[in-house]
Amino acid sequence: MVIPSPFVYWAQTENSVSLKVDLKGVDSPYVLVLENAVKFSSKGIGAHGLSYYEFSLDLFSPVKSDETDDSQPTTVRVLDNRVDIIIQKCKPAWWPRVTAQPQKPAWLKINFDLWKSEDGEDSDQEKRDVMRDYPGMYERLQKEEIGYRKEDFIKVYLALYNLFQFVGYTYILAVMAVRYVKLEYESVNDTYEHVGSAMKFLQLMQYLEVMHPMFGYTRGGVFTPFLQVSGRAFVLFFNIEAEPRMQSKPVVFYLFVIWSCIELVRYPFYISQIYKKEIGILTWLRYSMWIPLYPLGFLCESVVILRNIPYFEETQRFTVSLPNEWNFAFHMPTFLRMHLLMLSAAGLFLMKHMYKLRSVKLKPRIVIKKCK
Repeated sequence: MVIPSPFVYWAQTENSVSLKVDLKGVDSPYVLVLENAVKFSSKGIGAHGLSYYEFSLDLFSPVKSDETDDSQPTTVRVLDNRVDIIIQKCKPAWWPRVTAQPQKPAWLKINFDLWKSEDGEDSDQEKRDVMRDYPGMYERLQKEEIGYRKEDFIKVYLALYNLFQFVGYTYILAVMAVRYVKLEYESVNDTYEHVGSAMKFLQLMQYLEVMHPMFGYTRGGVFTPFLQVSGRAFVLFFNIEAEPRMQSKPVVFYLFVIWSCIELVRYPFYISQIYKKEIGILTWLRYSMWIPLYPLGFLCESVVILRNIPYFEETQRFTVSLPNEWNFAFHMPTFLRMHLLMLSAAGLFLMKHMYKLRSVKLKPRIVIKKCK
């Protein structure tokens, strides 16, 4: 059974942190203040009605603990509509946030009623005194709450994006599998006709992954995802979409299977990382499936490009010949031959990058046991 957490509103001064627990009808709450954490549990009336509530909060910096300080530095006041907890900081200082982690629990809020008097009525003199003693505090609290909300919105957006991509590639693989079960090998030649539009849409959506690090939504560089996404886009749009005769080749079926299998693991792994959930089998698959699938993917992409060279020689598609008003010439078949060399170099670079990540993520943990 999951025990709910009450809404907790916090505020601070240089010397203390106050927590207002939004529970009514509390009788004898359990409050334990440790050096870096505070624990609370009690029965009361909150957001879930009459129930048993509890929370544990890891604090940003050390505070005076009830276990080590005989003077009982923590003040707990039980009122009809709330429980007030005042905790003394070990060192006078303004905290950038109350939590040790950058992520804020959903039940933790900032107490914007900080400048209200004890009886719940506004006191203009009290507000002026506080603003004089702690200039800019209200603005800092507002910015912090906005920062927390922005971080929550980013997490929700990233989770929805990764979930959307996962569902999309699941759809593509499911359609291909169902058609293969019904029609067997005859379904291979019509793969692009049935799932090509979905693959193109999902591929264009992947350019958002190039922009996420630029906006600070994710960590990491821009060059590697740009290289991978653009390489796929070149094969999909400039080789398969642009040449109808290539769309019916069996290699398209195998290429779509490989791409989809990679993404069916990658996107759930990213969702687990957003919420800091380590799933062993998912992590292993993420950093192991590339070993067979990446080389096979590069092989299929190379076959698509190689088969397209005579087609582009025949049609002269994308080729610009002289003379023209720009005095510029471009021969698409020659570019495809050069791209095959670049694809080999990019493939080696990408696999080297994945190997380094695998060495870090899957390295064995060394546990040192002390002899008693």
